[in-house]
Amino acid sequence: MLVEFDGSPFSGWQKQANAPSVQQHIQEALAVIEGRHVQVVAAGRTDAGVHAEAMIAHADVSAGRWQCSDRAYVHGTNSHLPESIRIVAVRAVAPDFHARFDCRERAYTYRIWNRTTASALHAWRHWWMPRHLDVDRMREAAAHVKGRHDFSALRAAGCQASGAVRTIRELNIWRDGCEVCISVRADAFLYHMVRNLVGNLVEAGIGKMTPAAFGELIDSGDRKLGAATAPAHGLYFADAVYDDFAARRMLEAEAAKGSVV
Repeated sequence: MLVEFDGSPFSGWQKQANAPSVQQHIQEALAVIEGRHVQVVAAGRTDAGVHAEAMIAHADVSAGRWQCSDRAYVHGTNSHLPESIRIVAVRAVAPDFHARFDCRERAYTYRIWNRTTASALHAWRHWWMPRHLDVDRMREAAAHVKGRHDFSALRAAGCQASGAVRTIRELNIWRDGCEVCISVRADAFLYHMVRNLVGNLVEAGIGKMTPAAFGELIDSGDRKLGAATAPAHGLYFADAVYDDFAARRMLEAEAAKGSVV
């Protein structure tokens, strides 16, 4: 399933006992269709408040019902979901496919509202930064993290990964009017890695940290020396890449269908 959601009302992706989650809502919607409990697994487990433009999740469903109408798993599931969650597209995969463990590349986008006044329309979708951001300085700082590094300096204390070495394959920063966007693509991410990366890039952008100092921070491996973690509501899960398909390509294909008159 290609899943899109507004993370504002949820405690995150993962089902929890006493808080609403994206996983819980999708599992309950599929249970209505299937008449049984259906386990749903996502490519990434987002935090409370984090959004998704193109998340991949998998579930085992009835082969007979699928062959009768695979689109029923789009429209049927959506009819039982809150408006803040949408199944955008579906496709069949191998019986042993795993949305999390088979994913070989993930991407996130972080959105910052860079204006002296906050936005009335985007308050829960951007991090409001009233101080001017120098995008060129941010790009210069970002050059220090491209490639394969030990990212302990961007790793949250609660991270359960066995190691901190990751490869950032692509990192782009651009301005579009009042919006500054940071997109990052990697083989995998550590807990809060993107939000900690953004927090430090913003420090560079407002002049509180030099690009060279950011490079020294990465080399130090010391999270305590870095900037505060950027808030969750500016972060979007943007892509999940597998051997034979990718979330973003599925999203583009759906958009192309919608553009046919």
